Amino acid sequence: MKKQTIFLLATIIFCCTVMAQNFCTDPFAHTFSIVARDSVIGEMGVAVQTHAFSVGTAVIWGEAGVGVIATQASTKIAFGPDGLKLLKKGKLPEEVVKILTEADSGRNNRQLGVLDMQGLTASYTGKKCIAFAGNIAEKNFSVQANMMLNDKVIPAMAKAFKESKGALAERMILALEAGQNAGGDIRGMQSAAILIVKPVASGRIWEDRYIDLRVDDNPEPIKELKRLLQVFRANEHASKGDEAIEKKDWTTAAKEYEIAQKLVPKDVEMKFWYAISLVNNGKKEEALPLFKTVFELNSNWILLIPRLRKVDVLTCYDETEKLILSVQNK
Repeated sequence: MKKQTIFLLATIIFCCTVMAQNFCTDPFAHTFSIVARDSVIGEMGVAVQTHAFSVGTAVIWGEAGVGVIATQASTKIAFGPDGLKLLKKGKLPEEVVKILTEADSGRNNRQLGVLDMQGLTASYTGKKCIAFAGNIAEKNFSVQANMMLNDKVIPAMAKAFKESKGALAERMILALEAGQNAGGDIRGMQSAAILIVKPVASGRIWEDRYIDLRVDDNPEPIKELKRLLQVFRANEHASKGDEAIEKKDWTTAAKEYEIAQKLVPKDVEMKFWYAISLVNNGKKEEALPLFKTVFELNSNWILLIPRLRKVDVLTCYDETEKLILSVQNK
């Protein structure tokens, strides 16, 4: 009797441990997502939105030169890294989905979207996923969703992506917006994320994960994700401006900083570097109003003017430096 009791207690402890691990590492992510590829450039991406906290940490997976994966519903996080390993071994997305789901006892509650570097896709919706649930997989994209308000969300996402043009990240956010506008998650909104990886791996992970943005807790996560993408694009141009300054290419620097500050007009730093590049191009009169705005918002920028001159980042004569500094008092 004592042995039976000990065995029963051991069994209960083991089951509770397994359940606890599953709940901690595999949260429910009832959501809508898209995996997609730019057919021209070859970039691959995955984007998602849900009424759950920090959806990006569990659902989206990708690797440059390999593919991207969305794992959701009763989420099995292991589908992400395991699926990428299978793709690296040469398995097709359809094979990856089959291998992962057939070996999973909880497959009826899972949802999965897989895309490889060739743009081949496959997706899966378990028969016990909460309605409205489903998926559409076509060349270069797959959309999948569960616990939606209605059956219009999935086709709206597919239509928006297919009919859109431009950069992959922007097109994927358009698909998320379309899904939300069609009804979205029946519970509402909370978090969103997007990951874009490059078509070919360079061995430098920090470069290969081209875009990696997450909104973990926000009443309008798609709107915020869209704003963050705009800031990302602005910083892309600012980085090109930085590179141009290093090469003393003031014309290119001015062009890139101008684009950057137009993308994020409230960003003080973008205005400052645009003003610096204008001075370096001999356009000090155009730069002065920008300096005035920057100095009014944060006077610490004034301290940088003489410092930048010392290292030839700001190329001007003494009288021009005095003129720049004087705008703070006007």
